[in-house]
Amino acid sequence: MKWRIWLLSFGITLLALLIFGFASTQMYYKSAIDDSKKFLRVYMNAYEESFSLDAQGAAAFSEKLNGARVTFMDGQGNVLADSMAESIVALHADRTEIKDAILQGEGFAVRGSSTLGKDMVYYCKNFDGNFLVRIAVFTDSDWSIFAQTLPLFLSFAGIMIALCVVIAFVATHFIVGPVKQLAKEASGNQTVSSKYSELKPVAAILNKRNRDIQRQMDIVKAESELVEKARISKDEFISNVTHEMNTPLTSIRGYAELLSMGGMTEEQQKTAYETIQAQSERLSNLIACIINYSEIDSDDLPPYEVDFTALARETLHALKPEADKRNITVTENIEENVVVLSRHERLNEIFGNLIRNAVKYNKENGSITVTITGKGFSVEDTGIGISQENMPKVFSRFFTADRSHGGKNGGFGLGLAVVKKICQKSGWNIRVESTLGEGSKFTVEF
Repeated sequence: MKWRIWLLSFGITLLALLIFGFASTQMYYKSAIDDSKKFLRVYMNAYEESFSLDAQGAAAFSEKLNGARVTFMDGQGNVLADSMAESIVALHADRTEIKDAILQGEGFAVRGSSTLGKDMVYYCKNFDGNFLVRIAVFTDSDWSIFAQTLPLFLSFAGIMIALCVVIAFVATHFIVGPVKQLAKEASGNQTVSSKYSELKPVAAILNKRNRDIQRQMDIVKAESELVEKARISKDEFISNVTHEMNTPLTSIRGYAELLSMGGMTEEQQKTAYETIQAQSERLSNLIACIINYSEIDSDDLPPYEVDFTALARETLHALKPEADKRNITVTENIEENVVVLSRHERLNEIFGNLIRNAVKYNKENGSITVTITGKGFSVEDTGIGISQENMPKVFSRFFTADRSHGGKNGGFGLGLAVVKKICQKSGWNIRVESTLGEGSKFTVEF
């Protein structure tokens, strides 16, 4: 039994390690190929017509690209020069990247180079049918990557062998031992006894304990479901944050690399700088939104009386120019001297988010109706509305009405999540009524 437990534990662990190692290798290999393709496109932007289509020109361009392989060919794929190969194969037109470049303007391929005897990623570009330029860089094969991780894999396997031996010994001694003794007695006598006093009262209290266990299991199941929901929510939050941050970071890195390589016109440089600045600001705004959302739970500052009537009118006045740009009519049904026990900044976040969304997702020549009483307030618009299938997700983090993270309106989808969280912390109720294509109405009850 001990060896069966050990073999089963070790087999499962070893299989899991193999699957994980293979999957990780494939993901890393694919990522490496995709990155190589991006860099090759960037490298190709550095090509200038001042490079002559001969061995000297190929060597000069290769040196500019930090030693990348450069091949010049005529419009039919005949090799004119190669920066690395000692002997030139005259015709390359049958190779994948060359055929794609001739037919489609550009082409990629990954293969072992018969000329150099190494694996390479190739990118070929057609320059108006007059000539072809191909750039290639070295890359490791998937098996080579796996071989590099093999020592670490073997180390894990060794650790797991030791753990499996310990687990098998403990399980056999403390769990299987008493059971084997009961089985031995049962094989020769239907009346089973045990020297362990703890086992004797089991039959008498089994039914009662089963009821207790079932009740406890129901509680544990409910708690487990809550934990699972929290885990899924956390994973989704991390995934969404990663997605939101990856977009501006990719733009910043790409333009920074282009700027560092040089060869850009003044107008291109201006565009690159503006893009880097805009994406940096977007990244800063995203971080600020996430910090603000996270700080709501730990915000324990005491509430005080806030003149909601004055606050609402100040907010509507501040947003009036934005509404006027789209010819949106704002109707105010606001009672005088409405005082709410809250804090100015939190109440402003709730009301401001709802009003900005009503303007942002409204239609040209639309309308907004704001109603405020001592019992609560509502913001109703004639905007794009929300489909029934998306209604349960309205207050979810990173959800936007235009179905994209960041959407065409430039938001992050955290506004309504912040509103919901503040309302819950304040003990208020918030609900939404909406018809797709006709508009939405958000109501907050104090």
